[in-house]
Amino acid sequence: MAGRGRGGRGAQLLQALDTPVRRPGQTKESFEAQLSSREAASSGGSSAGSSVSGPSSSSQTSSRVSSEATKGSSSSGYGSTRKTPSPPTAAMGAMSMKRESPPGAAAARRPSPETCGQSEGSSGGSSGGAKSASTGSSGSTKISLEAPTPLRGSVGDEIPLCANYIAICASTKGVFQYHVKFEPEIDNRNMRYGMMNEHKAIIGDTKAFDGSTLYLPKEMPDKTTLLQSKRSTDSATINISVTLTRVVPHDECHQLYNVIFRRVMKCLNLKQVGRAHFNPHNPIMVPQHKLEIWPGYVTSIQTYDGGLMLMCDVSHRLLRTDSVLSFLTDMYNSSPRNFQENFMKQIVATVVLTRYNNKTHRVDDVAWDMNPQSTFTDSNGEEMSFIDYYKKHYEIDIADKEQPLLISRVKRLRSRRHGEAPGAQEEEIKICLIPELCSMTGLTDQAREDFRVMKDIAHHTRVTPNQRQVSMRKFVDNINKNPEAHHELTRWGLDLDPNMTELTGRVLPREKILTQRRTIMVNQEADFSRDVCREACITAVNLECWAVVCTQRDHHKAMDFISMMKNIGPSFGMVVNDPLTIQLDNDRTENYLRKLRENIHPELQMVVTIFPTKRDDRYNAVKKLCCIEKPIPSQCINTRTIGDAKKLRSVTQKIALQMNCKMGGELWAVEIPVKNLMVVGIDTYHEATHKSVGGFVASTNQAITRWYSRVCFQERGQELIDGLRGCLLDAIRNYHEINHAFPDRIIVFRDGVGDGQMATVRDYEVAQLVKCFKHFGDSYNPRMAMVIVQKRISTRLFYKTNQLNNPPPGTVVDHTVTRKGSYDFFLISQHVRQGTVTPTHYTVVHDTTGFQANHMQRLAYKMTHMYYNWPGTIRAPAPCQYAHKLAFLVGQSLQRNPDSRLSDRLFFL
Repeated sequence: MAGRGRGGRGAQLLQALDTPVRRPGQTKESFEAQLSSREAASSGGSSAGSSVSGPSSSSQTSSRVSSEATKGSSSSGYGSTRKTPSPPTAAMGAMSMKRESPPGAAAARRPSPETCGQSEGSSGGSSGGAKSASTGSSGSTKISLEAPTPLRGSVGDEIPLCANYIAICASTKGVFQYHVKFEPEIDNRNMRYGMMNEHKAIIGDTKAFDGSTLYLPKEMPDKTTLLQSKRSTDSATINISVTLTRVVPHDECHQLYNVIFRRVMKCLNLKQVGRAHFNPHNPIMVPQHKLEIWPGYVTSIQTYDGGLMLMCDVSHRLLRTDSVLSFLTDMYNSSPRNFQENFMKQIVATVVLTRYNNKTHRVDDVAWDMNPQSTFTDSNGEEMSFIDYYKKHYEIDIADKEQPLLISRVKRLRSRRHGEAPGAQEEEIKICLIPELCSMTGLTDQAREDFRVMKDIAHHTRVTPNQRQVSMRKFVDNINKNPEAHHELTRWGLDLDPNMTELTGRVLPREKILTQRRTIMVNQEADFSRDVCREACITAVNLECWAVVCTQRDHHKAMDFISMMKNIGPSFGMVVNDPLTIQLDNDRTENYLRKLRENIHPELQMVVTIFPTKRDDRYNAVKKLCCIEKPIPSQCINTRTIGDAKKLRSVTQKIALQMNCKMGGELWAVEIPVKNLMVVGIDTYHEATHKSVGGFVASTNQAITRWYSRVCFQERGQELIDGLRGCLLDAIRNYHEINHAFPDRIIVFRDGVGDGQMATVRDYEVAQLVKCFKHFGDSYNPRMAMVIVQKRISTRLFYKTNQLNNPPPGTVVDHTVTRKGSYDFFLISQHVRQGTVTPTHYTVVHDTTGFQANHMQRLAYKMTHMYYNWPGTIRAPAPCQYAHKLAFLVGQSLQRNPDSRLSDRLFFL
């Protein structure tokens, strides 16, 4: 059924990227004057507002789009005048990376002069492009940067915030870097360390030495200091020259300071697991589920736009109180035929804890041909069994002599051997672990699906904003009260501010949700589920020929579901006919597959399979049949999902919307004022025992409501997608077939990338994408942006009122806690009712679109409204989530490319 046009309502749409808003504290007269100046400025230029109806991709599709050029606010609301943003027209050149001062930077909280040991008179607010530092009478310096900063936005209402960042104060001008040279050359790294330790009287006790570079908190008297040591092996004299190379500013020493802070955590008796540190001495026990929780902290020192700061957040580590061996035994008892395969799938790539020394190891493999009776050669060259080793070193008697061994492979640096090139070399070491002596960390898939387990764990791990503030203050207080930990910082001239960093954020205007008949204003919680379920979809696909497959035992529940589908379908604009109902004698997988093969034909629109229980093998088999062998949109439902009569209506509403999407329908839209825009989402799924899968999803119409999808396979453990070029080529061709024009701008939201991979993504993936454009002619050169989306971050933002609360959806922070020299921002797009909301970090690594920061931030927020599996906002842009769902389905269930006839539908929801 075709969607209705919007007629003359396009003139009533928001100028979606730069809507003027009245700022807190701004008078009515000032706001009216701002609007008058805005109208006067716009009347002098050409009229840019237009309403564009998106072209149909099929007889069932009719998209509505409003395209309006945007005008910026002439006042930022911070007491300074901003340049009016130019509309993002096709004539715009490459983005001018003009650096503006961060909004609210003057109001952003910094450590007080008393905290940093500086006088009031020395903390005057210098501004401009140079880095400034304030020095007090005690010589302590607040490390605050006011260097040129990335593009900042100005749209939205200001709100006071604070973040889980602690400013670092310094009493020295920097760290002194020395180059150390040994003559004759010493290859053994430990020998070099020992020789440097012999000269503590000259160098001092406080130092950081990596074998060739020496860092000191103080400057030695001479630029070059000559030292002598005796080599222990042959008593030869070794001449050591220590030469000053430069004074490293504090804001460039974050790697060194992170090493120092790990020593601080060790002084607090915290155990490092991964990148976080936990307290194993006071665990929280959850005996009913055989779990224990280690409380701890995740910390990181980095240089931000607000200076050198420590990011600190509360963290928890889950451990099972039973051993890996008991987990293996339970798996064998439940499924002895394929227990090895199931165990490998569950244990490989997980982290286990060896309790006899409280060390963690990543499991890379299982040695089924080895057991504790196997022998190895120790460091003394003696051959001994694992049983004897643990008895000798730990007084541990291993009970099960036949259990397989876990394999952990680690890479370590070693010194140069004779004949090798200078420098340390990397070698792989294989560590064998006894399952009986290992505890699993984290949760199994079965535990994650248990509501009672998750509820009991959440009671301890869901921390409110106020509780996080108390934990952070306690953490800093523990450091200051621990003499050893405090000395570790002060001997490098460092000190921590006791309070969190305060700053100013902005709340973006609420979005409007477009349905077939009316426009819905999103509420404060960014939830529009109730309104969407009452409105007709933009494009509803009639369910005229479909089939339902179920067992005889579930036939009654299946009929209730069918009746409810026919009842609620018209409210969405869907005509639901009676389906072909297929009953099975039993729930064997081959019966489902046989009946599906017999009944799938070209006229069939959708198949619904109802499973009595949840089984991955059966689900995977049905999905392979419906996505590869006989491509057709499919919906799998567990009987338990539709078994509760009280919830049947709400559950069926969500299923009906999902089925409409899978058949090519469009549920809702948001206002997209930019014409010929393609939005792309990319994510990667990793499986320890299979190849990685890259999911690629691209919009194909003006309203950004229809999507084209593809996947590509990668070698195991590879993150970057080599097949991006082919995916984008097909997406651009598909866009041209539908719109009869190529996209002018392409925005790529890239998920699944860590901080250390951003440069590689920028230099490698972007290059692949740019090469695609030449296939469509030398004159085709669209403007493109690559935006890295990071959800798993430790940054937390708090709304500062009488107490700390979660900020509202739409909150943006693009200064103070953003990375120095980066074009990035934090966006809170979702509402949470428990615990603390986690923002999403967006980093623009490549941009030639001409979009200003306001445009990029608002586009990212709009995309969080467009995920059709949830009538509300989600943490990441919808194309990223679509790419994740696609990659997960292919990697988990299909392991092959789905049929191309499904590529223009959201069949993977």
